[in-house]
Amino acid sequence: MQLQGKTWKFGNDVDTDAIIPARYLNTSDPAELAKYCMEDSEKKDFSSQVKPGDIIVAGKNFGCGSSREHAPIAIKASGVSCVIAKSFARIFYRNAINIGLPIFESPEAAEGISEGDEILVDAEKGKITNLTKNETYDAMPFPPFMQELIAAGGLMKYVGKKVAKNA
Repeated sequence: MQLQGKTWKFGNDVDTDAIIPARYLNTSDPAELAKYCMEDSEKKDFSSQVKPGDIIVAGKNFGCGSSREHAPIAIKASGVSCVIAKSFARIFYRNAINIGLPIFESPEAAEGISEGDEILVDAEKGKITNLTKNETYDAMPFPPFMQELIAAGGLMKYVGKKVAKNA
């Protein structure tokens, strides 16, 4: 799987309330959540400016805070193809994989990438290429079963395909 897009850069400790403010958690509709994605972050106009395929790049501890899966759902529904960060809060990491949002830990990429850079991510090899700066960075590639899970669109769809295949 290769992902390519323009980057949106965020700082450290972006919490789930910044990603999707709690006042909008009266729904689990992805399209509705996407309308308010990052509304309480440093980029309040993110949801109206983000384009399909864009990539979020952030510092350490991205997705800290709530255990609700609304945060990665809002990001995915806004059109973001993947998130690259120095590190992720563990519960966000699990929720992102479960809903099929690719995420990559790469401190060197998080440092080297600037807002608006064009990035190409090879998920199988764990290579991140900054097309704007002609630089490459390493990230831990997903094992094959996690790549299948993400390609299927998340855990529920992955399990549904496995069950249907064995029926």
